[in-house]
Amino acid sequence: MTTTGENEVKVWDPLVRIFHWTLVIAFGVAYFTEDDFMTLHSYAGYLVAGLVVFRVIWGFLGSRHARFRDFVHRPRVVIDYMKQASRFQAPRYLGHNPAAGAMIVALLIMLALSAVSGIALYGATENAGPMAGMFSAGPTAEVLEEVHELLANLTVFLVVLHVAGVLFSSVEHGENLVRSMINGRKRA
Repeated sequence: MTTTGENEVKVWDPLVRIFHWTLVIAFGVAYFTEDDFMTLHSYAGYLVAGLVVFRVIWGFLGSRHARFRDFVHRPRVVIDYMKQASRFQAPRYLGHNPAAGAMIVALLIMLALSAVSGIALYGATENAGPMAGMFSAGPTAEVLEEVHELLANLTVFLVVLHVAGVLFSSVEHGENLVRSMINGRKRA
């Protein structure tokens, strides 16, 4: 199938794409409802946690480019790739490039930590959720709140870097990577 006059191939399976955009929405809802809509915030946070678990499983069982072995590289490979990219000489990857692979791992870790800290905080402040009764209100809850907020803000920082990397790679390689995460196809 050609849409731009160039040969295109399927790269991102439907589950990767649904995961990606659902995660964008769920994290956005959780982030922007933090104090005012606790029920919505909690449900969005649980959805984020479930999506992270799904993505880890899909990283081992999914389609070729969804698997961690396709895009997780040693740190030296990531650093070398970023040096090449800074000179606009990075090789093009059909799946995720080494920098994107490192970002995916970092985002999954940060999202998991944000979700777990949120569940712990919910347990401490509302005595609800899977960690209800495990933590006490008061100073413990205050520390959990600070940790949760820090992790959420670090996640936003990583998201900004991720979007910048997507835009940079799109320009460097002359392809619309956002479009490929929507339709699942990239230039062959």
